[in-house]
Amino acid sequence: MTLNPYSRSEHLRSLWPWLPLWAVVALLAIFAHGPMPLYSTRTLAVAWEMWNQHHWLVPYINGQPYSEKAPLLFWLIHAGWLVFGVGDVWPRVLEVGFGGAELVLISLLARRLFPARPWMAKAAPWTLLALSYAFLFGLQVMYDVLLATWALGALLCLTSTARHAQPRWWLFGLCIGFGLLTKGPVMLLHVLFPWLLGPLWSDWARTHRARWYGCGLLAMLLGLAMLLAWALPAGLAGGEAYMHRLFFSQTAARVIHGVETAEPLQSHARPVLWYVLMLPLLLFPFVGWPRAWVALAALRRPLEPGLRFALCWVLPTFLVFSLVRGKQLYYLLPELAGTVLLLCGAIALLRERRPRLANTGWLGTWPLGVGSLAFALLLFVLPNLVAGNHLHGEWPDACAPYSRYFAVVFLLLGLLLLLRGRGELRRLAVAGLIGTLALNTLFTLTMWPRYELRPTSLLLGAAEQAGHPIGYLGNYEGQFHFQGRLTRPIEELNNNEQLAAFAKAHPDGLVVQHPSKIDPSALRYALLVQPFRSTWLVVWPAATLADLRSGATPPEPIQPPQVYDINGGTARTQP
Repeated sequence: MTLNPYSRSEHLRSLWPWLPLWAVVALLAIFAHGPMPLYSTRTLAVAWEMWNQHHWLVPYINGQPYSEKAPLLFWLIHAGWLVFGVGDVWPRVLEVGFGGAELVLISLLARRLFPARPWMAKAAPWTLLALSYAFLFGLQVMYDVLLATWALGALLCLTSTARHAQPRWWLFGLCIGFGLLTKGPVMLLHVLFPWLLGPLWSDWARTHRARWYGCGLLAMLLGLAMLLAWALPAGLAGGEAYMHRLFFSQTAARVIHGVETAEPLQSHARPVLWYVLMLPLLLFPFVGWPRAWVALAALRRPLEPGLRFALCWVLPTFLVFSLVRGKQLYYLLPELAGTVLLLCGAIALLRERRPRLANTGWLGTWPLGVGSLAFALLLFVLPNLVAGNHLHGEWPDACAPYSRYFAVVFLLLGLLLLLRGRGELRRLAVAGLIGTLALNTLFTLTMWPRYELRPTSLLLGAAEQAGHPIGYLGNYEGQFHFQGRLTRPIEELNNNEQLAAFAKAHPDGLVVQHPSKIDPSALRYALLVQPFRSTWLVVWPAATLADLRSGATPPEPIQPPQVYDINGGTARTQP
């Protein structure tokens, strides 16, 4: 149905002010510093290698087929590079666009599921944008925000409208297919249970069970066909080992304990209860809002369809992910949207059924306000604590010079959260969003030099252009390829024998080392020394490092190494 001008105006006004506010804050945060290692740098390395080597079908990293992910995100990055040129601006704008689309979709989904509660369509995006972990992870050039967007799009296709009760099965299948092309079979898990349990929340599914399951199965087969349309030719092009990893080991090793693979995989094995323990982090700041927990605890049958939908989505999916061997916090990113629907629906029901409890100040945001004021006090006294040797550490020492400026921010946010009256959820959302932006800014001003890989990347890029082979001691994860615009693989060296062989074969080669502490010999013989997180990166002439490892004394270098300061990140020359 074509929207008339009035209807279009109403839809645009419904996005105000949460979408522009979130877009401005997200753009400020994502461009505050460079791509984050190892999340963003690895994704950009794969996109760069595909682009540079013209591998449009098979993702590659460090000269080898990359079976960990499907190619849709890389293709979208390439589409922007085709128009704007290669750089990291377009991929970051893409991520902001994915996040904005997710907020719009959760608003539409809330409107469909709770047609009698217009408040839900406004409250759901406000709640989702306030989640600190989801916001910060959305600043990474990664696959999961795009995956969450496809999952929300697919679930939106299952819901009914006033004019169209039957699900849009073709669109459901297409969204599943695009999700599969984003991150593989895990997409099915994010949409499976709302479909399987459809008769519990959907009147149409309850009335037309055969069509619901039959058409849903066909839609999923359509999505799988889209994945196979890429995976089969990609597997043939990538070789037998790549095909085996793509179709079996890279998924099975994450799900089942004991599956062995020829190459190491990022399985991220965790205990069953790990997600339960991580819930406070995933749900912050709402974990500190008493009204949210009271509303959830007060839920009683009969529940309206929207709440039943959220429960059918969140609870079984959370259980399955908890049972799966491999776990990362961002695996549950799509389910945070379902949790938001459940939370907002519970609050709406509390207001309707128990208005006195819903409006009491004792259940307000005051615990978060008190916490913000306490944090502001800590930031204010931090320089004195550090100067008086009462508190030391990597973070306190780095943050002390700037902490009092940010103490003012958290003081104001604490006062905002102590206010009472209407608009409590919106105040909490704004405070959560601004507070997360403030922490990201503080990180940029203080800790980012310890994460910035540009000095090493540029040195390696210049060395490769000069014809020097490059090796890496340990497991290399593509962190230098994009920023250094490297075009050849970096050779992994796992022991002294491989290092000696590399130095003998490439006497003019370079080797990157990642030690936990700086050896005095590095400040004498290395080419570059820079901080990286709580450790260091050292770039050596391969022959020099091989001599040192064998006990020999290498010749004196022609020039002293570049040493980057751990606090300011400014290059200086070490005599």
